[in-house]
Amino acid sequence: MMENWEAYVEKEVHDYYHVSGINCAVGTLKLLSEIFDVKLEQQVYDAAIAMHGAGKYGAQCGILEGGIMFISIWSVQNGLTKAEIVPIINKWAGTFEKEMGSLVCRGLRPFPFTPEDAPKHLCEPITVKGVKLCVHYILDSVIPAFKK
Repeated sequence: MMENWEAYVEKEVHDYYHVSGINCAVGTLKLLSEIFDVKLEQQVYDAAIAMHGAGKYGAQCGILEGGIMFISIWSVQNGLTKAEIVPIINKWAGTFEKEMGSLVCRGLRPFPFTPEDAPKHLCEPITVKGVKLCVHYILDSVIPAFKK
């Protein structure tokens, strides 16, 4: 696992929003794959292109979805079964909702998606918080499930 991952998350999320134009779902996948040293194929990132609130519709949060995708991939790679993964994801969703306040984008963002908010990168602090939450969840709940 990467050392100093919390500072890395903050730096990279800032770059994703201000330089690279990477959304929360793709950013979450990229960060988790780097932090936990898991190679993901481009096709996985491509699948997350419009997962930021369902293409800016404001639906399920892309940070949550990126976390679901990564946790599922990591769990399969480490030998967990579908029957073991589903409750882990269920608990992740509950943890996310409790800590973040909502599962949906429009419940987390301070303003709707509009052309005016694009330069403000309103999801940057939400993404940092959500990715850190996911890392802690993996360390505290997913890895122990693997070791059982």
